[in-house]
Order: sequence, then C-alpha cells, then structure tokens
Amino acid sequence: MSIRIQAEPFDPGAELNALHAANLGIGAVASFTGYVRDFNDGDEVAGLFLEHYPGMTEKSLDKIIRDAEARWPLLRVEVLHRVGALLPGEPIVFVGTASTHRQAAFDACNFIMDFLKSRAPFWKREDTAQGPRWVEGRASDQAALERWGRS
Repeated sequence: MSIRIQAEPFDPGAELNALHAANLGIGAVASFTGYVRDFNDGDEVAGLFLEHYPGMTEKSLDKIIRDAEARWPLLRVEVLHRVGALLPGEPIVFVGTASTHRQAAFDACNFIMDFLKSRAPFWKREDTAQGPRWVEGRASDQAALERWGRS
C-alpha cells in the first residue's frame, strides 16, 4: 500500500506502470485519474487550490484502503493526491488497485475513490471570475457511498 500527498505534478501512466511492475503476479490493474476541470456549477474555473491536514489525511486514506483490502484480495494499492495550486487539465488524484483478477481490482478502485471523495479531509477552493469559492460536497457523492452498504 502506498499513500502520497504531494504538491508536485505526476504522470498517471508512469504511476500505472510502476504499480504493475512491482509484482508480476498481478493479473489485473484498475485505475482512476481525476483531472482539474475548467468549469464547475456553470462557471469557468481558472484554477484550484487544495488544502489538507497533514497526518489526518494520510490516516483517513489508510483506513479507506484497509477497508478495501478487507473486502477484496488486493496485491497492491496506490493513492496519490495533489495539494496546493493546480491548473485546469492537471491530474489531481490517482487511485490504482491490483489483484489477480479484474473484478476485485475494479470494485476496490471504485470503493476507494467513492470514500476518498467523501471522507478524506481535503478542502478545495476554486478560482472563478466571480472570485474564489469553496467546493461543497455533493448529494451524489454521499449516494455513491450507499452502494457499499455504508454512508
């Protein structure tokens, strides 16, 4: 398991390749890469600033990953999340899960991303033409947790 919180950009393809190269017994890798959009709620977004609480964020992500590992037979899990100033088009988050078979990798990746989005302590501020604004959680994010039997 690897959790990284960093300000520096990353290459999602390199992350994916490194995840698989770590263990040739891996039969399936599922991944999700989230990017900063140039719009939200009908407004153009010029940039995004992410804050987190060091230590608390990693502990929260560790719990999410351990919950996934308890549900599925995972060989590796990688979570990388950026903080600080980001521009539209830049990758913001990478979640990669590896297992011997595809369904476990798919399900675990979805599970981790759903809980990361709703439970990990990150705060996002968008820069718009109307000024900066904090991004609130969405009802759809909460609903996504319910499919896992938790909220």
